[in-house]
Amino acid sequence: MVNKFYKNSLYQKIREFQSFIILLSLVTLAVFTINIYDNFKNQEKENLKNIIQNIYLQKTLKSISKSLEPRYEKINHIVNTGESFETIIDKLNLDKKERKKILDYIAKNKIKIILFENQKLTFEIDNLKNKKITKTIIPLNKKRDLIISLNQQNMFEYAELTKELTLSTLYKENYIKNSLYKAAIEKQIDPNIIVQFAQIYGFQVDFQRDIRKNDSFQIVYEEYKNQENQTVDFGNILYANLILKGKSLELYFYESTKDKIKDHFEANGQSIKKTLMKTPINGARLSSSYGMRKHPILGYNKMHQGTDFAAPMGTPIMASGSGVIKKVGWCGGGGNCIKIRHNSVYSTVYAHMSKFARGMKRGVRVNQGQIIGYVGSTGMSTGPHLHYEVIQNGKKINSQTLKLPSGKKLKGKDREQFELAKIKINVLKSELINNN
Repeated sequence: MVNKFYKNSLYQKIREFQSFIILLSLVTLAVFTINIYDNFKNQEKENLKNIIQNIYLQKTLKSISKSLEPRYEKINHIVNTGESFETIIDKLNLDKKERKKILDYIAKNKIKIILFENQKLTFEIDNLKNKKITKTIIPLNKKRDLIISLNQQNMFEYAELTKELTLSTLYKENYIKNSLYKAAIEKQIDPNIIVQFAQIYGFQVDFQRDIRKNDSFQIVYEEYKNQENQTVDFGNILYANLILKGKSLELYFYESTKDKIKDHFEANGQSIKKTLMKTPINGARLSSSYGMRKHPILGYNKMHQGTDFAAPMGTPIMASGSGVIKKVGWCGGGGNCIKIRHNSVYSTVYAHMSKFARGMKRGVRVNQGQIIGYVGSTGMSTGPHLHYEVIQNGKKINSQTLKLPSGKKLKGKDREQFELAKIKINVLKSELINNN
C-alpha cells in the first residue's frame, strides 16, 4: 500500500512539472543540435579554406582570369610629342577593318583632329568578336569635346559638345613676404591667375623692384568647374588691388560688347594699359642698366643701349606692346632676337633668346603681353638673360625712365556703365569677404 502511495505521489509530481520538463528537454536538444551544427560549419569552413589555399587551384584560377577579357573597356591615352591620331589608333590593336573604318570616316567628313602634348584621349572599346571603338572623346579645349561614336545602326557619327561648367567667383588676399608669386601660391591661387594678375599690372609695376616686404594684394576672379567639381578654366579678374608702400592701386574689369571694350580700369575710369609694358618678363632681376659699362666679354667700356634682365633659361618673354614683327632670327652678338614695330614712334628689340614662340614670323601682328620667345644665352652672352631695347624715333633710349602715355579713359555712356559695374563688383567683393 505504501509503495503504491509513493508511486501515485511521484506520478502526480511528474504531471505537475510536465511542461517544465518538456521545455527543459527541448532547450537541451536545441543547444546540443546547434553545437553539432557549429562544429560541422567550422569543419566545412576549414575544408573550404584548404581548398581555396590549394596552390594548384590558385594557378588554375589565375590562368582562367588571364584568358578572360572584359567585353567593354575604357582606355585613356595621354598624347606624347610627335604622335598622330593614326599612330595612337595603331596602339589600340584594332582589327584592320575597324581601323580603316574609323580613319576613313574621319577623312570623308573632313574632321579636324588637333593633338597637343599631354592631351587626354578616351576610347571606349567593345571586345566582342572583332575589337572595335564604340566612342572616342577628344578634348578640343577646356570647354568643348569632339565625340565620335557608333549609333544603333553601327555607323559612326560625330558632334562637338560643350561641357557643363559652373561659374563661381573667389576672393583672395595676402601679405607679400618674399614675392607676389609665393604669396599667391600660399593662398592656393592658380599660376594662370597669377600670370594674368602680373600682366594687368605689368604696364605700371616692376614686380622685382617696386614690391617691398609687407606690401599686399586683393583679388576677385572667376573660376569654372566641371561636373566632377574639378577646376578646368578661369574667367576674368574682376577686381584687383595692389597695395605698395601703403598706396592702393585698385583696378576694375569692364566689358562693353557694343563698343568692343574689354579691359581693366582704375577707379576714375582710366585704363591701366600704356603704350609699352614697363618690363616684358616676370620674375627677373635687373642685371645691367642702360648706359656706359665694361663689356663682360669684350673687356672694354662700351655704351649699353638696352636693359638686361637675368632670368632662368626658358622663362617666357612677352611683347611689351602690340605691333608687327619686323625681324625674327639671328642678330649677331644678340643671338636669337625679335624686333617689333609698335607705331610710328616706338620699336622694341628682344635678344639672346633660346627659342622663339610658335608662329613668330616677319609681318605677324602680336598683342601686348603675348609670349614671343624664351630666355636663353645665344650670341655674345655670359649667362641666360633678356637684352631689351626700346627705340624711339630711331634712337635707342632707357626703357626704365621712359614716360609713356596712358591708355583709354572712359567717357559718356561707357563711364556711366563702368560706374554701375564698379558698384556691383564692390558689393560682390564685400559678400565674398563676409563668406570667407
